[in-house]
Amino acid sequence: MKRLILWCLVGGGSLGLAGCGGGGGDPAVTTAVGSPLDVGPRAAESPVDEVLAEKGESLFKSKTCSTCHAFGARVTGPDLVGVTRRRTAAWMEQQILHPEVMTKEDPISRQLLGQYAVQMPNLMIKPEEAKALIEYIKEEDRERAAKSASATTP
Repeated sequence: MKRLILWCLVGGGSLGLAGCGGGGGDPAVTTAVGSPLDVGPRAAESPVDEVLAEKGESLFKSKTCSTCHAFGARVTGPDLVGVTRRRTAAWMEQQILHPEVMTKEDPISRQLLGQYAVQMPNLMIKPEEAKALIEYIKEEDRERAAKSASATTP
């Protein structure tokens, strides 16, 4: 019962704080699958905190995120390119902090598990580390989008 109340509070808080927003098409997860944590502005819509992004880059390597994830390539887990344009920071944070709970309770996470057939491990990441990782992923997304835009512009 407590867990249900917590999810309602988190979901309601996300709705109240986030408003409405859209995401780009995610080839891994269709828009028919919804999550109360993935409502509102996408993570990429907020400015990158450069200090946190630098910490996040270091964490990405030291916490072994790069064992399963890459930018622009599928390793064991999903390719991270564009994830900040498809997901909210709230969804990403919960996926990083509590992947085993998300797989059980979140439809998007459950669908990703079905597609990739590998449970994301709980790496015991602290909330401030999760925020740093998200900032790093946002920064990578922005850099790749900028390179892609400049490559297509004559």
